[in-house]
Amino acid sequence: MIPLSDDNPTLRTPIVTYLLLGAIGATWVFVQGAGLNTLALVSSVCNLGLVPGELTGGAPVGLEVPLGDGLACVVDQEPINRLTPLTSMFLHGSWGHILGNCLFFWVFGNNVEDSMGRMRFLVFYVVCGLAAAAAQVAVDPSSPIPMVGASGAISGVMGAYLILYPRVRVNMLFIFIIIFRIIPLPAWLVLLYWFGLQVITGLPQLNQLNAEGGSGVAVWAHVGGFVAGLVLVKFFENRNLTSRRSGWRHRLHPDHP
Repeated sequence: MIPLSDDNPTLRTPIVTYLLLGAIGATWVFVQGAGLNTLALVSSVCNLGLVPGELTGGAPVGLEVPLGDGLACVVDQEPINRLTPLTSMFLHGSWGHILGNCLFFWVFGNNVEDSMGRMRFLVFYVVCGLAAAAAQVAVDPSSPIPMVGASGAISGVMGAYLILYPRVRVNMLFIFIIIFRIIPLPAWLVLLYWFGLQVITGLPQLNQLNAEGGSGVAVWAHVGGFVAGLVLVKFFENRNLTSRRSGWRHRLHPDHP
């Protein structure tokens, strides 16, 4: 299932959503070489990605993690490591990784921003991203594997959307072999299905934390970000904006729940 759009127009231009998407895209192109320069991609992931074992000291300095093409990340004690919970939010590992994250953020981010206001939304996004990073570090504190991606912060946005707009219809693309079909589904079904999938995927990892290499997907960052969004949304929500949105939606769709 791939989200394409929702039946949830905004009152104001989602400037912060656009700026964050622009920052993610610019980082991918200008820092990571758009995935076309292997050395730039690996260097950015190694130096600016979050390595739990570097933050906690649980991974031995000098430990190498192979990343293909004869390249490897080496655990170090550089001062930049303290900033990687933030810098890692703007990095990605492939075109599929960045496009998938940006699509989810495009669908769900604008309405959450519209309900919080721009500065509150920016702070909320960063806090959810940091909570996601903390969750992944807590689950596997000695991991030497770099974690990159905006998905933890975006998971927080999705958690907020679940609380704010559970019954809004989300247009989902279903692909089965050669059959393509768009089906509108309620947001609560889409988001709870996605969250359940993350938990189910992550549970086996809890029994493999000491296995060398681990998983390539930081699903517990997704879980942590989503839960942070659920918990924090009401602290960041601007009730004046949500009231205006509610009244506007009912005028546009008087029969909509």
